[in-house]
Amino acid sequence: MSDKAVVIEAPGGPEQLKLVDVEVGAPGPGEIRIRHAACGLNYIDVYHRNGAYPLPLPARLGMEGAGVVEAVGEGVTHLAPGDRAAYASQPPGAYATARVMPAKAVLKLPDAIAFETAAAMMLKGLTVQYLLRRTLPQGGLQAGDFILFHAAAGGVGLIACQWARALGLQLIATAGSAEKCQLALEHGATHAIDYRREDFAARVRDITGGRGVKVVYDSVGADTWEGSLNSLAPFGLMVSFGGASGPVPAFNVGTLAAKGSLYLTRPTLFTHIATRETTQAMGDDLFAMVGSGQVGIRIDKRYALADAAEAHRDLEARRLLGSAVLLP
Repeated sequence: MSDKAVVIEAPGGPEQLKLVDVEVGAPGPGEIRIRHAACGLNYIDVYHRNGAYPLPLPARLGMEGAGVVEAVGEGVTHLAPGDRAAYASQPPGAYATARVMPAKAVLKLPDAIAFETAAAMMLKGLTVQYLLRRTLPQGGLQAGDFILFHAAAGGVGLIACQWARALGLQLIATAGSAEKCQLALEHGATHAIDYRREDFAARVRDITGGRGVKVVYDSVGADTWEGSLNSLAPFGLMVSFGGASGPVPAFNVGTLAAKGSLYLTRPTLFTHIATRETTQAMGDDLFAMVGSGQVGIRIDKRYALADAAEAHRDLEARRLLGSAVLLP
């Protein structure tokens, strides 16, 4: 039976996703071959598919997966054939039964964490790790501090709600419905705001006694940009790490001065996991949080690999609560 992968030959809608036969081959120096048990689904996959983040064509999609290492190339010492493993990594290509890929971002998976859980948590969980542990406002974050987290009922958001609770932070969640707000509260958010019904910046000021939050973590982009800046306390940090509603509009840097000497950063996970040592340290932190039960991974839906287009439609329509996985 031949191996299969999802590819696009041109950018566009979900209909561009095609399941095709592929030859996987043997790993070269610094590479492994992994057979997937489950593949993760993330909004960055939509950006790759629609051309917002262009890829050389034809292109394979998917940034995270989990499975069993089948072979290792020369120089790979931290993994061996037969190891359970998981990753969030460039280049894309996780929507596949098996693949050859760089070994440096692939981590040995603890036995206590199931493959589906791992595939649903690696990119999202490592994202939360670098946000809450490594992307911090002036003076850092202490127990009791207020933070604002948008899209809090998504895969990243639900992990962030739980991780923030474990750190003693007061996470103010925003989401697009009463149901999603309730889900964020059940996962550890201190407050939840339905941004479709309320002015979230005004509510943040009410909740924080007029001061604002130390940091905003914003993956929504265009729709929340102005309100996010208006939610920050003086010297607060604006962390723009995605643009689900479209890119952040051009703005005058003087706005940061006018709103209280604010800080702004646009980080990516892949800068943080550029070395094996950093990836391992971040992964160990994530595995510890999940293994201890302080962070649970909600898998809302499972799709066959052949149904990747349906998965993308659900993702773009914001029908998913939590994470989803593709099963080869």
